[in-house]
Amino acid sequence: MREPAGSAMARLLARCALLAAIGTLVLLLAITEGGLLVVGAELLGVIVCAVGVWWFLAHRGTARLAGALVAVAAPVGVVLLYIQDGLWRTALVLGVCWGAALACGRAALRRSLPRSSRRAAPAHRPQRPVLIMNPKSGGGKVGRFTLVERAEELGAQVILLDPAVHSDAAELARQAVAEGADLLGVAGGDGTQALVAAVSAEHDLPFLVVCAGTRNHFAMDLGLDRSDPSRCLDALTGGEEIRVDLGDVSGRAFVNTVSFGVYADIVQRPEYRDAKAGTALDLMPGLLTGEETRWIEARIDGTPSPPSRHC
Repeated sequence: MREPAGSAMARLLARCALLAAIGTLVLLLAITEGGLLVVGAELLGVIVCAVGVWWFLAHRGTARLAGALVAVAAPVGVVLLYIQDGLWRTALVLGVCWGAALACGRAALRRSLPRSSRRAAPAHRPQRPVLIMNPKSGGGKVGRFTLVERAEELGAQVILLDPAVHSDAAELARQAVAEGADLLGVAGGDGTQALVAAVSAEHDLPFLVVCAGTRNHFAMDLGLDRSDPSRCLDALTGGEEIRVDLGDVSGRAFVNTVSFGVYADIVQRPEYRDAKAGTALDLMPGLLTGEETRWIEARIDGTPSPPSRHC
């Protein structure tokens, strides 16, 4: 039996990764003094840079500034050391070999992963589609791409969320189903997508993803064009249907990833939508080392684990 092309390529890439890793070791042995100095300087630089990044994220004021300076000075110092001792060529060759090993290994793993056996099938055109849209999601993509007008032209009912009022997207979806909706969709982020997707699964209705969020991870997994969310609306007239798994944690659905810790706390803040980097930098000191630091207690097969920081 002939080996699949994808499997053969994965084997070839894995061999290339192994050869690149062996080449790195051979180079280190061939130039013992210079190679060890390069590796030692890189490890020390990474450690010092990591310490600087931690101080930058976990503190404010002078300590934050000092952390930023240390994080920048560490790699600069390593490069200057290489230049002064004439080791920059050695460091460059080692970096290329190690980078090639990582790149080939990653490509081999991706090609060796089993492909989904699911196939898209032509979908029936919905008669009463309902789309829930968040006008603030993705920095205002709903308005920028005139998604409301385009959806209504294609016969869909649009429910526009009011940014000034907290709206329960899942409850709005259930109400739409009660009124006869035969398709539910969301133009918004993955969080809103998950809420309405759970209602769709509950009633076995098709779910339309309109990638109007910031990252649109779920849309990326589905292979949708994230650069133009209006193209997702083509599914209202000539779409394809594919069944995918829906995750669940403690009764709450998720469509891509689920997380806890500092990141999960930050993204739930209302101000995060308008100022992501500023909000994260403002909140991290309190979440990492301040009064807002939380501790997690978990049970594994009934056995309590030691409390750990909620990071």
